Amino acid sequence: MPGNDKRIELGGSVWMTVGGENLGGHGRVALLALVGEHGSITRAAKAMGMSYKAAWDAIDTMNNLAGEPLVQRLTGGKGGGGTSLTARGEQLVRNFRLIEAEHRRFIAQLGQQAPRMADDFLLIKRMSMKTSARNHFAGKVTRVVPGAVNDEIEVEVGPDLRIVAIVTHESAEDLGLAVGAQAFALVKASSIVVVTEAEGARFSARNCLAGTVARVVPGAVNDEVVIDVGNGVSLAAIITHQSCAALGLAEGARAMAIFKASSVIVGAPA
Repeated sequence: MPGNDKRIELGGSVWMTVGGENLGGHGRVALLALVGEHGSITRAAKAMGMSYKAAWDAIDTMNNLAGEPLVQRLTGGKGGGGTSLTARGEQLVRNFRLIEAEHRRFIAQLGQQAPRMADDFLLIKRMSMKTSARNHFAGKVTRVVPGAVNDEIEVEVGPDLRIVAIVTHESAEDLGLAVGAQAFALVKASSIVVVTEAEGARFSARNCLAGTVARVVPGAVNDEVVIDVGNGVSLAAIITHQSCAALGLAEGARAMAIFKASSVIVGAPA
């Protein structure tokens, strides 16, 4: 009966991945487009019905995985500056919309070829990886130092930007972590130590990334500090509100993100 039509119809969506990590789909690209339209993260987030922090988290993830900035800050002017898309960000939005349109046409054509599907049609869902680690970076292995128990793995996540990790020799072999292999690095925000006025100082931690504080998200006990280390790559650290105040961490301040190689989790795309 027409009023009780239980036919299965085809549907689908398009999203982009980099090294097995989710760069974004319709939602994230829509956020980018709104940033370009409004020139403001705040207004774009409001239009998307999401929080300012969630919008910045999504943009940070896209910038990190893209390997170059998609969104940039503008300074000066009567309104005190704003935010805009880079040329690469604008290109990504345009190309994704073209791909989405082609995908919709493909689904429509496929659906026309199968107007009556069997009720026992097998529906397959693809599992997607989710992680609680605040910082995740896609790149490729540039160096492997094998050891009897542990191997040192160097992953290039941006131009002249490398993260060093320590993993067991067995895990390195299982993941196929050889020079040139695609890999991603995960670092929990709580594992990052933020340092200021570190000129001339030396640290035992293998990863010391200097940059500029992009923003501080205050909390009752802990603050989230996001450090821009260049080329569209940023790291988020969680430190106490008291430490944040003592270090004078504010937007534009110079700071260094330090974390041990043993604090880095390395993965490989399936």
